[in-house]
Amino acid sequence: MRLRLHHHRDGARIAYRERGTGRPLVLLHSLGLSHREWEPIVAPLADRFRVILPDLPLHGDSEDRPRHPYTGDWFAELLTGFCAEVAGSAPLLAAHDFGAEIALTAIIEHRLAPAKLVLMDTRMHHAPVSGLRCRLWRSGAAVGVVPGLDLAISHAVPVLFGPRRGDRLSAAQNPASRDLLRHAVSDVAGNANRARAWAKFARHWQLGERPDWPGAYAQLTLPVLLLWAEENPDAPLAWAADALELFADAQLRTVPGAGFLAAYDEPVVLARELIAFLG
Repeated sequence: MRLRLHHHRDGARIAYRERGTGRPLVLLHSLGLSHREWEPIVAPLADRFRVILPDLPLHGDSEDRPRHPYTGDWFAELLTGFCAEVAGSAPLLAAHDFGAEIALTAIIEHRLAPAKLVLMDTRMHHAPVSGLRCRLWRSGAAVGVVPGLDLAISHAVPVLFGPRRGDRLSAAQNPASRDLLRHAVSDVAGNANRARAWAKFARHWQLGERPDWPGAYAQLTLPVLLLWAEENPDAPLAWAADALELFADAQLRTVPGAGFLAAYDEPVVLARELIAFLG
């Protein structure tokens, strides 16, 4: 898959790859990873869809300069512009974790109107399961604004979030998950700009509950699939079951035996569920 670039009106760039032909399907990855999170299921999806795989800002080959705001509103604006130019006005959209938060922000604010939406393992309107861990992450990332420490933080990230973390994210402990993590942090060390940008993101991203979102779900008329991994402790299945009753047109499916990295744990099941829903 060849690397391509979308340039937003403020100069921010989104790197993306695509494969296949047919209806456009945009796949949004989770926090800290890249488009490679979807790699095990790209081939079967590309037999039916034009699969579009962006790296979200601060990830992979996409924007990481610290001059942008990195707020939820900014991410939603970028996603909207990207989809309009690359995938059309009503693409199919599947999103996981952080990518799903951005997608929901854009959709609830009536910026983005996908034809169908798949939400995978995301906190939606809830606070994170581990509030302490998130506070520690925010405090650690905030150090990146300090000259000199930004470089130190950039070298610490590959150590703290290196390949061995893949074993914890994959319920099946798929060894390929280590390569995924290795790629995600491969160009972080020595990149002070990225450390400063992540510090800004950590300061602005909403980590608490979103009490206005549940009421907004019922106003969404598009078909929604809540596709949940059964072995991901950071996104309890109860969250999806509760949300199922809030959407106007939603269904819930699970991926047994899968953890956070469902595409690496159960690629056949995951691809089958996506194809069955997206058509």
